[in-house]
Amino acid sequence: MRRLLIALLVLVILVIGVAVLAPALVPTDLIRERTETAAQEALGREVTLAGDIRLQVLPQLQVRANDARIANAEGFGEEPFAEMQEMRVAVALIPLLQRQIEIEEFVLVDPVIRLQSNARGNNWTFGDNTEAVAQATPEEGFQRQPGALPFEASFGDVRIENGAVTFDDGVQTRRFDALNLSIDLPSVDQPVRLRGSFEADGRPMNFNAELGSLRGFFEGRETPFSTTLNGPLADLTLEGRFLESTELAFDGDMDVTLPLRALARYLGADLPDGDIFRQFSARSAVSGEPGLLRLREARISFDDIDAQGAMTLNYGGARPRITGELSTAMLDLTPYIPADSEPDANRAGAPAGISQWSNEPIDLAPLRTLDSELTIRAEELKARDIEVSDVTALVTVDQGRMTARLNRFQLYGGTGEAVAVINARSNTPSFSFNANLDALEAQPFLLAAAQFDRLIGDGGFNLDLTASGSSPAAIMNSLSGTGGFEFNDGAIKGVNLAQMIRTVQTALQNRALPTAFAESEQTDFSSLGGTFTVTNGVVSNQDLQMLSPLLRVLGDGRIDLGAQSIDYRLTPRAVQSLTGQGGQLDLQGLEVPVRLQGGFNNVSARIDFEAVARNLLSQQAGRLLRQNGDSETDDDAPASPEDVVRGLFGQLLNNNRNQPDEEAPDEEDGGEQPN
Repeated sequence: MRRLLIALLVLVILVIGVAVLAPALVPTDLIRERTETAAQEALGREVTLAGDIRLQVLPQLQVRANDARIANAEGFGEEPFAEMQEMRVAVALIPLLQRQIEIEEFVLVDPVIRLQSNARGNNWTFGDNTEAVAQATPEEGFQRQPGALPFEASFGDVRIENGAVTFDDGVQTRRFDALNLSIDLPSVDQPVRLRGSFEADGRPMNFNAELGSLRGFFEGRETPFSTTLNGPLADLTLEGRFLESTELAFDGDMDVTLPLRALARYLGADLPDGDIFRQFSARSAVSGEPGLLRLREARISFDDIDAQGAMTLNYGGARPRITGELSTAMLDLTPYIPADSEPDANRAGAPAGISQWSNEPIDLAPLRTLDSELTIRAEELKARDIEVSDVTALVTVDQGRMTARLNRFQLYGGTGEAVAVINARSNTPSFSFNANLDALEAQPFLLAAAQFDRLIGDGGFNLDLTASGSSPAAIMNSLSGTGGFEFNDGAIKGVNLAQMIRTVQTALQNRALPTAFAESEQTDFSSLGGTFTVTNGVVSNQDLQMLSPLLRVLGDGRIDLGAQSIDYRLTPRAVQSLTGQGGQLDLQGLEVPVRLQGGFNNVSARIDFEAVARNLLSQQAGRLLRQNGDSETDDDAPASPEDVVRGLFGQLLNNNRNQPDEEAPDEEDGGEQPN
């Protein structure tokens, strides 16, 4: 940058020098040739003055050149680095004779400047030849050093009229149009003021800047500065000082507000729909140097999230990188979680229920725009209905892969640790989730996480899951992994399994669910646990076991998370004496299988009556065999098998005759009742 400014000043001086020395009768073509040659030697680029050149000596030395062009560096295309319709330069003549430059007018009309960068370097670093330009890299940087401005100068009317600046890094192109700029520079030792405006994709922006001393800035002395930028893309105020250094090191105070959606559209990115990604703002002490910006004691707002802390932005590499620590009272992630689609059951006239998984793609493009390593502390974290407290999360983003590590946090009376990974490097993103939750209260947690409130107790989960897909539906249908759970001293609401076994005779007679299935009923347990596997969204469990003083309950079956359906079998068994209805039958050891089937919004429960009948027959047959084995007939002959079976069915028939009459359901009903 310093070399560019000096080269432009040298170009102006050369043009003026040629004009002063050229006699009135010297042909303009000769002046053009000499000026182009001198400018090319100064800039290391080909310079062309294709239009008319007009000279004026009195009352001021003035040069006008039309259609001026500066060639591009090698490797950056055929279009000129800069071109302008007209350049006007006017210099006070008397000070010039005293070796002082007083530029009374410097106007560029309709200039177009094309800034480019690629793997080889950039095209705005000027050198003595094109090879040096092409090899120049941003790492060489701008050097402030004593003697950088070894002359006196002042600018009067310095303007750019209707300019355009483009920047192309090989990936994206940015363009600023309608650039109007004016500079007030009484001398290189006094404050320089700059004001202007431009349009970015039709959005008008205004800016103002002030620098304490141009010479002090170039020669590396401490120099105060201030700048403002206002418009639809940003509101920025920055006041501070350039430090005494060879680089552009600075510190100061910053106040910035960015309307994210407008800025994203200008940068060529589309943000997800919804009342999110609206605005970012920050007030902070700030310091930095080329490629590096540090925020200290920052107060940051992102939409409705307020945070405090310190951050560092490194923008010198291929991708911006943010590091730092932030703390917030409330981190509500709910607005940023994709909404589920409306389920069929939620249509008009149908009961409300769990929403179907959405097929709308999840936009993960923001993960590919920058890298990060942030430590975030939140007193409370909310994700839909799940609420967590005392959260410390380390969030890293590396080339589109985000990892969030949540250390020991509090939720629903327990503690937890979790690691979540979102990998958006490929066209089909992948996900993984590993968590251990201990000593939490099951009912409020499951109600918040899965709208399930039938389990009461204290316990925990462990999960190790992976998935892939671009939408919630695809993710749930690809979910795979393992997990386990264990709860103690709780209850299952909606069913009294002991009562169900007591009334199984009546249920067997009328083939209907016992009254044990009701909202007011529950089954207490001392422990409930099991493990499961997940394959393509289907959860399979084969070892559920529930223990209570009266019962042992085993369970096995499948839950299809993708299709939102269940097919599960519970088999409770009485382990203590349970007297049947009316006291006719001791049901200890009896198994009564219950089948749960259907969609998440319409689960039905039914008793496997055939299995119950077989169990009852087997139990009674064993008892009768034992009884007959202990007694003998009058002639001491044991009872025959036919007598045993006849006696068994006679006893069952007598027991059924003693039951109160009840209306049996239709055979097609099959004893099913919604739960």
